[in-house]
Amino acid sequence: MGLGDHLRQQLAAKALKRQLERVSEEADTPGVPLPAAGAGAARDAARDAARAELCRFESMPGYQQVEILRQMGDTLRVQSPFFRVHEGVAGATTRIGGVEYLNYANYNYLGMAGDPRVCERAKEAIDRYGTSASASRMVAGERPVQRELEAALATFYEVDDCVVFVSGHATNVTVIGSLFGPGDLIVHDSLAHNSIVQGAQLSGAKRLSFPHNDWQALDALLARVRHDYRRVLIAIEGLYSMDGDIPELAQFVDIKRRHAAFLMVDEAHSLGVLGERGKGVREHCDVASGDVDIWMGTLSKTLAGCGGFIAGSQALIDILRHLAPGFLYSVGLAPALAAAALAALECMAAEPERVTRLRARGQQFLDEARAAGFDTGKSAGYAVIPIITGSTLKAAQWANAMFADGINVQPIFYPAVEEKAARLRFFICSTHEPEQISRTIAALKRLPR
Repeated sequence: MGLGDHLRQQLAAKALKRQLERVSEEADTPGVPLPAAGAGAARDAARDAARAELCRFESMPGYQQVEILRQMGDTLRVQSPFFRVHEGVAGATTRIGGVEYLNYANYNYLGMAGDPRVCERAKEAIDRYGTSASASRMVAGERPVQRELEAALATFYEVDDCVVFVSGHATNVTVIGSLFGPGDLIVHDSLAHNSIVQGAQLSGAKRLSFPHNDWQALDALLARVRHDYRRVLIAIEGLYSMDGDIPELAQFVDIKRRHAAFLMVDEAHSLGVLGERGKGVREHCDVASGDVDIWMGTLSKTLAGCGGFIAGSQALIDILRHLAPGFLYSVGLAPALAAAALAALECMAAEPERVTRLRARGQQFLDEARAAGFDTGKSAGYAVIPIITGSTLKAAQWANAMFADGINVQPIFYPAVEEKAARLRFFICSTHEPEQISRTIAALKRLPR
């Protein structure tokens, strides 16, 4: 590609990005009222036409955003790297279109998804209980394996009890949305997962954010506004999935105590990853389980299943079991998924060397990437490591170039992150071999910078 073509691509990308920003703003803006009826036949016809147009999905800002992203791919001559079909178990490697690739686009951090013992336990559960719980646990009763998983997670977290949900995203939405309401305050990290933000919005509570991982800013914010609210929830994550950095948990515990707030920690990416034995951010930061009010985690990453859970005090779990809509009105967790997650949890406890290996592979990737001059942002080197490209165009081009080189890694770009923070995001597994890591860094070094 010549210099002129490259400049034209950059200008086109900027123009499409501005168009996407305008559509995004429109999506967040209340709609303009339709013309009032009764002012003549022409006005009524215009009103009917406007109504008909609004009843087309194609008129929705969301569809327009998707179309602009498609146009961006066509204009930049970049094939979409998303929704690729994997033909087997995805871990350190995967098969796509009959070809094997090194794989950095999955959360199988400890290699439990596909482990023969985990699969066998899931198969046994299917043979015994079938493929579905078929109704909510309150209505249709429970299966022993569901309770066994909750008891094991409660023991793991050293808390009173635990409740599991069928979706990790829905766990945050329904728990935050049902525990808090008008008159309360939910304050979360600015990079908190969408599920935390959605839960806060659903609750009807006042929602504020603080700068990423900045506990001093949170302290100052609560000093200003805490007295205006009844209950306060502080929501943070144990390991941030976009940047791979870790909060200073002890500082957040201190703040929640001084300001009489609840503290919720989302361990979707830190369970099984942080700590010598994979016990998460509390082990990594040497904080007692009881210092956090709400422990949230997912079953889909190190625990090789699908779903989410909340671990904490008996009072908290009693409320959620009886009143959280996402539990009360949802089908119970499939027995096969509960069995798989329980088996993975037991394997992790019995084989802490998996956690040790994961830490070594992550540190190797981080060290070699930095030595090669790549911007890895704030990553601490635990399973999640970005390579910052600084532009959407470069992120997409690099992802496709890596794929052509036999390496599957996903780009992250605007509007998921700021344009200057566009990146490739690498998820490291304990099953990655040292030579695979080095091969990947070598492939990155061959890319035009």
